[in-house]
Amino acid sequence: MSRQNTFAGLVMVCFSAFGGILFGYDTGVISGVKEMPDWLMTFGHPTGDSTNPYAISSSTESLVVSILSAGTFFGALLGAPVADFIGRKYGIVFACLVFAVGVAMQIASTAIPLFVVGRVFAGLGVGLVSCLAPMYQSECAPKWIRGAVVSLYQWAITIGILLAAVINNATHLNSDHSSYRIPIAIQFVWASVLAAGMLCLPESPRWLIKRGNDEAAAAALSRLTGYPVNDPTNEADLQEIRDNLEEEKALGESSYLDCFRPSKNRIALRTWTGISIQAWQQLTGRVLIVFPVNFIFYYGTTFFNASGITNSFLITIATGIVNVFMTLPGIWGVERFGRRRLLLVGAAGMCVCEFIVAIVGVTISVENLAGQRVLIAFVCIYIAFFASTWGPIAWVITGEIFPLQVRAKAMSLSVASNWLWNFGIGYATPYLVNSGAGNANLQVKVFFVWGSTCFCCILFTYFCVPETKGLSLEQIDLMYQNTLPVNSLKYRARLLEEAQNEGKQETDHHEVASNDEKA
Repeated sequence: MSRQNTFAGLVMVCFSAFGGILFGYDTGVISGVKEMPDWLMTFGHPTGDSTNPYAISSSTESLVVSILSAGTFFGALLGAPVADFIGRKYGIVFACLVFAVGVAMQIASTAIPLFVVGRVFAGLGVGLVSCLAPMYQSECAPKWIRGAVVSLYQWAITIGILLAAVINNATHLNSDHSSYRIPIAIQFVWASVLAAGMLCLPESPRWLIKRGNDEAAAAALSRLTGYPVNDPTNEADLQEIRDNLEEEKALGESSYLDCFRPSKNRIALRTWTGISIQAWQQLTGRVLIVFPVNFIFYYGTTFFNASGITNSFLITIATGIVNVFMTLPGIWGVERFGRRRLLLVGAAGMCVCEFIVAIVGVTISVENLAGQRVLIAFVCIYIAFFASTWGPIAWVITGEIFPLQVRAKAMSLSVASNWLWNFGIGYATPYLVNSGAGNANLQVKVFFVWGSTCFCCILFTYFCVPETKGLSLEQIDLMYQNTLPVNSLKYRARLLEEAQNEGKQETDHHEVASNDEKA
């Protein structure tokens, strides 16, 4: 959009980031819930050990933690038809309803089967939101701050994780079912707030134009910008969207297969970039349990207990605080330094941290508490790098790089990739990390693998991710048509210069016309 949106318009767009709370809170809450004595007594089996009288098997632990990601995978794929047929706005509202059904099942359950089904339904809702919320933000936010706005989705995820840690700490010692039911039930609040808020927001103008509802699109854009419906700037923005859509329509109707076909505007490259960046986000080690980010947030309580730190719930809160506050530099930096630079720096920083943790971990004993705490310190540094770079920017990239005609389908494929890897790694990790029969017992050695994948992230970013800072979604489409990601910095500068010159000519024209009228 050509002018800076009003504060009210920005607040509207930013509110949709609240959807990240649903995913973040559920991620964090299960880390503590599966360690609570009453939950283990209800859903686990007796061990005969007076210290830990009840436990669950590695297979049950894997299922409970990772099954949400299985639901989110299918929810993300459903995001495309939902976004195209009922819209971005009402799609998010529908996702909240599905999520609430899953929460209700988890609260009512007293056995693993219903609890797992509830997590599947909750996953469907989270998957829908994770596709629709960044899409809504990208289509409604002004280009000058779009990256920061979409980054707020990741920030909301980190806030959800922190809130879950705080609430788990407050209830985990309760001797009845309230210890785990209260943290789970609070998810009704997040879903209700998001659904009610979205009902008050305008629909995406780009989706309305795609549906042929130009009048509603003009009204929605007017609410977002604060300018009158017939304002020349709004009309110019709407016409740019129409022209771009018409060019895409000339190529014919799009299908999922079209997302992978070579074309003039490199849709196949863009689709694979979106799918890959979400996969690499997980392969940085984010989903691993004993160690980096989701390892901490899914299985962090278990890890800290093994490190000799007794108040593990409080330590999980501490890592959550690191995650929340280190996302803020990323929100600022994405529009200050650009997408590519932050992704490259973040991947390099995570790579170094991963290898340091791996090397230190294999050279010290578990009884060496000072050494274990050094590992936790480097995990926190890793979290800082992830939170300020790959955490938010992966969502920014997937929200920006797709043309309108295939945006819903391509985004759903990209987000589904995130959840597919999340599920696969999350399910496999207990078997890789835990000791005992049938488990690989890799422990800290796994960090050698994740350090290597972080190095691959550097190569992927350099060759496949364009610099899109400050460009409209339509300008990004032009960039893909005329250059490759490795040359995107030069072409971006050219596009911005052309846009600046056009704006100056338009201003001069208005001034001349105004002077003629006065004469």
